[in-house]
Amino acid sequence: MTQPFAPTARRTVLALAAAAAASAGAAPTVLDAVVVTATRTEAAAFDLPASIDRIDGEALRAGRAQVNLSEGLGGVPGLLARDRQNYAQDVQISVRGFGARSAFGIRGVRLYVDDIPATLPDGQGQITNVEIGTVGRVEVLRGPFSALYGNSSGGVLSVHSETPDGPPRAEAGVAFGSDGLRRVAASSRGREGGFAYTVGASRFETDGYRQHSQAERRLANARLNWKLGQATQLTLVANSVELPEAQDPLGLTRAQWQADPRGVDPVALSYDTRKTMQQAQGGLVLEHGIDAANQLRVMVYHGHRATTQFQSIPSNSQGSLHPGGVIDLARDYEGADLRWRWKSAGASIVAGLAADQLREHRLGYQNFIGAGPAIQLGVQGALRRDETNRVSNADPYLQAEWQPTPAWRLSAGVRRSRVDFSSTDAYVTKTNPDDSGSTRYAATLPVLGASWAASDALRLYATAGRGFETPTLNELAYRASGGTGLNFGLQPSLSHSVEAGAKARLAGGEFTLAVFQTTTAHEIVTQTNQGGRATYQNAGATRRRGLEASGRWPLAPSLQAEVAATWLDARYRDAFLTCTATPCAAANQPVAAGSRIPGVARTSAYGALTWQPGGGWRAGLEARALGKVWVNDLNSDAAPGYATAAAFAGYQLVLGAWDLGALLRVDNLAGRRYAGSVIVNDGNGRFFEPAPGRTWLASATANYRF
Repeated sequence: MTQPFAPTARRTVLALAAAAAASAGAAPTVLDAVVVTATRTEAAAFDLPASIDRIDGEALRAGRAQVNLSEGLGGVPGLLARDRQNYAQDVQISVRGFGARSAFGIRGVRLYVDDIPATLPDGQGQITNVEIGTVGRVEVLRGPFSALYGNSSGGVLSVHSETPDGPPRAEAGVAFGSDGLRRVAASSRGREGGFAYTVGASRFETDGYRQHSQAERRLANARLNWKLGQATQLTLVANSVELPEAQDPLGLTRAQWQADPRGVDPVALSYDTRKTMQQAQGGLVLEHGIDAANQLRVMVYHGHRATTQFQSIPSNSQGSLHPGGVIDLARDYEGADLRWRWKSAGASIVAGLAADQLREHRLGYQNFIGAGPAIQLGVQGALRRDETNRVSNADPYLQAEWQPTPAWRLSAGVRRSRVDFSSTDAYVTKTNPDDSGSTRYAATLPVLGASWAASDALRLYATAGRGFETPTLNELAYRASGGTGLNFGLQPSLSHSVEAGAKARLAGGEFTLAVFQTTTAHEIVTQTNQGGRATYQNAGATRRRGLEASGRWPLAPSLQAEVAATWLDARYRDAFLTCTATPCAAANQPVAAGSRIPGVARTSAYGALTWQPGGGWRAGLEARALGKVWVNDLNSDAAPGYATAAAFAGYQLVLGAWDLGALLRVDNLAGRRYAGSVIVNDGNGRFFEPAPGRTWLASATANYRF
């Protein structure tokens, strides 16, 4: 068992400290002010009464593989982003414990890519459509103000493509690494008069660290911006992502993980568990300055996503009411956001209406054909489910900000969120009744915050707000009674959050500290997980309370240090019954009040030291540590804590208009064995998704400035 702060991590931290001491005599470089837009108005993050971080695109890419967004988010406290080494599933992302229970996709956290929602109206999202090579910045908003984004806003993660200001340039890169990693990418960006563009594409392939984890992914992204006049601009955004096929190695039991972390459960091979996916979407954003104080903004978007996934549901479990082991989804989604903003020297108002719609055609098939000795597993068989589901929301919102004195900033907002679900069942037989139905969830979400400038270098703030989280279509998909149709008896969970914090500028850097508490009622939890079907219920109350701290400061003109740490205590405050390991008719197991919410680490820490001069050699060190993570509501098992370290070195050469680069990176320097992520409440006990041992990456890039 690896301890949370292992010797490798301690040596890395000591190395960081030694480098800092060696650089103490150098005059520090003052960091630029960090400007964010996640609160719907452009403002300095330092002045806002909210926990918000911005990661610039160059920092996101520096010294990394540029395969998963999780690579560059370690320095954000309160956010846990984990690469599952399974491209049939999305990266796991949770914010202050919200989203931790998701076994697939991302839920509980609102996602945006160039202002287009990557979270659907039901609260389920994915972030696979981000081409990291074209990212200009990523903003992460945590705490009460996240509720102003509506349903399932435990936090907000917003990705923005680069908007170039300089002359055109083109870049191409290639990377190779452990386990057959291969990535090729190309991008171009520039500005010509009133027209600016950023386009890019990449292809990623891997043989996988584990058996049966081969994958290929293709990405393309474009952002085009036109100045239509002195006060008007139009932005076109389009992107696509394709998984021709991604094998799904599933999780491992503890015994399987300890015996062979590269292996898979035999059912992954016998049922050939896998996923294919295609998604394309586009949007338009029109911004018009009516006068010096008023601005109008209109955003519209549309997208289509098709997914087919073969699961390992046993053939003998697929009785007359079972929807099958092959999921075939076709989703069309669209929406609009109409926003007006008024701004003066000491106040601003934002009023808007956000409307989104999802149409899902869900088919289910048996994952076998034949019977007895002639049965063939992992093959699409007979139709077992055919339904059309719709989810929509129409949310008006209002935000205001006022500075009554130069030292005080007051912020307030409210959103009325209404989410409608409906299902039309087209698979009706003598043994499978018509399960059509509908339901509506609604809540009013107020937020209030205040910030006080104690000095030019210190801000103190406090915020409070109310949020809510509806069940997703996937959580509504099955009924605990064993019947068919959506479980419209589920209710949304309601949350109340408070936060207080401080932001300081010292020694040319910025430091943050925040304490918070969120309580929820009617938390959505697992009721049963049997035979490949998970059903959900509303339990009682939960409490998440914690402490976040971060710092980023220059030690020398080309040397920067960064640290982040989180302490999070997330518990169920009421007891409830669940069944995930035995026939549910035989034994419902009690989850005691005070049990820890699974998928949440109590402690996490990150440290980095990066040396990046304008040209020539560059290098960096990173250390990450994560505490123990419980794998189920019963708290019967846990993934041990771990600490890892990584290092990279590279060289940049400028030859006229050419900028050439090479990089070598090594992750998990000590070759630790640990679980990179867990599958919460897995009904087969296959909770653990092993992380790779020591891995290497080599890449080369060429950039040409026209």
